[in-house]
Amino acid sequence: MLTRSSDRTLTEQLAERFAERIRSRLLPAGARLPSVRECARQQGVSPHTVVSAYDQLLAQGLVEARPQRGFFVRDYLQKTPAAQDAPGQSAMHTIASGPSPLGGIGVRVSGSHINATALIRGMFHQASSLPQPGTGVFPPDWLEEARFMPAAVRKITASRSLQDGSLSYGEPMGDAALRQALSRRLTAINVHAQPEQIMTTVGATQALDIVSRTLLKAGDPVMVEEPGWSVEFARLDALGMRVLPVPRGPEGPDLAVMQRYCEAHAPKLFVSVSVLHNPTGYSLSPGSAHQVLQLAQRHDFHIVEDDTYGHIAPDHATRLAALDGLRRTIYVNGFAKILAPNWRVGYLAAPPALVERLLDTKLLSTLTTPSLLEKALALCIDQGQLRRHADRMRQRLAQARARSVQLALEAGCSFASEPAGLFGWVETGVDTDMLAQRMLDEGYLIAPGALFHATRQPCTLMRINFTTTQDVAFWKVWARVMKERAGPR
Repeated sequence: MLTRSSDRTLTEQLAERFAERIRSRLLPAGARLPSVRECARQQGVSPHTVVSAYDQLLAQGLVEARPQRGFFVRDYLQKTPAAQDAPGQSAMHTIASGPSPLGGIGVRVSGSHINATALIRGMFHQASSLPQPGTGVFPPDWLEEARFMPAAVRKITASRSLQDGSLSYGEPMGDAALRQALSRRLTAINVHAQPEQIMTTVGATQALDIVSRTLLKAGDPVMVEEPGWSVEFARLDALGMRVLPVPRGPEGPDLAVMQRYCEAHAPKLFVSVSVLHNPTGYSLSPGSAHQVLQLAQRHDFHIVEDDTYGHIAPDHATRLAALDGLRRTIYVNGFAKILAPNWRVGYLAAPPALVERLLDTKLLSTLTTPSLLEKALALCIDQGQLRRHADRMRQRLAQARARSVQLALEAGCSFASEPAGLFGWVETGVDTDMLAQRMLDEGYLIAPGALFHATRQPCTLMRINFTTTQDVAFWKVWARVMKERAGPR
């Protein structure tokens, strides 16, 4: 908190607090600062102190004042107008020319790269030692239970594999033993892929990137579910693609919107999280899945199925790749969520006709992937350790989710979707962008709903991680901050 005993004035302290958050992108471009009166009340200072602090931020070029609207964060790294208009480099791409299938107005992906970096930087930014509601991973102490992993690494490095794996680039497609293990694992969820259809990557994110760079060129239209993972919006935007947001509902994507996009724009690709969708927790229904595949057949587009959360989902969950037989679908998964974020082992399974093209793209980006970690992971899969670990994580998550949901409801929140998986999509009733800054003052990093949309706009939803919100301490702070927002009655 601000302190009067510091050798720096309250104005300087307040200005530096906002400046640090802006530079670290925890306050992303376009975000609105609290009003002068609201900020003064929150920080326990005079309105004059806030005005002076905001003036300092204006002088530093970090914020801009908009008449009758307040102070907003500037994109201080913004390209020049000429650079912004260059093909494939724009941070804003028109999605529809003329009437939009989403309601008659043009939709733009504006600043999505900033939304994404705000979310990613939050993954690395430790707001405090408190459990963080906005994180996208399991807590470290949960992952530490996978003690079999270090043992597998020790076993691999104690063998001839250490020398062999260190003195060569390894196999371009990835370690053969791991690809065989992955083929067997996919068969268990009815996705039938031969080892030669499977390619390892540096995490699931690189797998998604390889697919985009292989199948698309700048200007191509791509359908992406909304709300969704903002990194995907931003990544496609940075490649120069035209992003077409498709509303995601409990059964699946909005098929009517997809149909209109297909007729108007002939998209080349659809990116979907079928199972335990982030952030809603929805899972695709069989009926919706069949209709999506029929659309893909009629309008000749591919589907990328991101099954990042499949490890904590039932094996019988509906997956497009299982129904499609990997004809138009490319299946993507990884192990960062369930095992170790820093191992960065992911993979994709693709139709045979696409494998060589995808491999060419991988070779141009990373040559190959770390075979020693892949060999260790193959050992963990073959010995059943990964499966048993995932079972334990599912059981523990179910208990945490029940506690978190109860606390959220008691705190006056509601759920916009049925709680499932790792995340909850929570209705708060207030602008969560503004709320995020106030909670950051308390040491908690939350994930505002605006981060999960292609266009940043005020949103009353937020995503919570069930594993880090099962402690009553967070909800007590939440209730106090919400009461402060309401003010005296």
